[in-house]
Amino acid sequence: MSLYRNAVWFLKGLQEYTKSGYEAAAKHFASSDLEVNLSGRSFVITGANSGIGKSTAKEIARRGGTVHLVCRNKGRAEEARKDIVEQSENENVHVHVVDMSSPRQVWEFASAFSQSHSVHVLINNAGCMVNQRELTDEGLEKNFATNTLGTFILTTALIPALKKSQDPRVVTVSSGGMLVQKLDVEDLQFEKGSFDGTMAYAQNKRQQVVMTEQWAAQHKEIHFSSMHPGWADTPAVQASMPEFHAKMKNKLRTEAQGADTVVWLAVSDAAVRQPSGLFFQDRKAVSTHLPLASSRSSPAEEAKLMSTLEQLAEKFKP
Repeated sequence: MSLYRNAVWFLKGLQEYTKSGYEAAAKHFASSDLEVNLSGRSFVITGANSGIGKSTAKEIARRGGTVHLVCRNKGRAEEARKDIVEQSENENVHVHVVDMSSPRQVWEFASAFSQSHSVHVLINNAGCMVNQRELTDEGLEKNFATNTLGTFILTTALIPALKKSQDPRVVTVSSGGMLVQKLDVEDLQFEKGSFDGTMAYAQNKRQQVVMTEQWAAQHKEIHFSSMHPGWADTPAVQASMPEFHAKMKNKLRTEAQGADTVVWLAVSDAAVRQPSGLFFQDRKAVSTHLPLASSRSSPAEEAKLMSTLEQLAEKFKP
């Protein structure tokens, strides 16, 4: 079945996830959706020093929003901040140095941030695709620690602050790659069998979609969404998927095209008229499963994912 999923997904990708797929979808976008003034609204964006995260931060800053860049590397983050401020003419751009693969750092950041700042929108963009199985200093598989547990902890920790804000939202940058994976709650850290970094990443992205659906059901006051940015030409794709990038580079979306739906979900009134918990592609809610792919999980499996993450997160809570 995985061969079927991979083949159907790749054909779908060639049609929809490329630059031409974006251009076709964009013909139906309402330009007025992004004509908003974001002054007074606070946005937390992880992995915002390059790629889709930086492009998102730039668009929000241009519209007057206060932007908090949550990045692992201080030098690259400060460089990104300088560029965003210059292009947006908005000084309300702030850097926070956090390694999203470290649950302790994520907890500490979220606790300190909540005490001194408001947050209206959280954008979970930071991602990791390590192609060899690698453990963090805290003994966690690195892809899982960054993509799944880091996202879970930051969102969980900021939910109380989000609930105090007007029109609170959480946008998680997932991937269409999750369509080739069925949720596996029995091997979250890929300890069984041979390790495939691309499939580990896709599994993490499936987990993010499930988390989004679960959070939407649990916290009605907040609008949750996940999305697929399409195949975009970003530094992360170049570094983690060099062969794919070399073959597809002329077909890949720009960073701004990849970020478009993130920005739309984060700022537009049209986005929150959609039900909470959905998965988006090019400003439209789309299915989280390929036809006949046998990738659906049971309510029990989804509940187990959340309870396992909760238990693991508590181990690292200060």
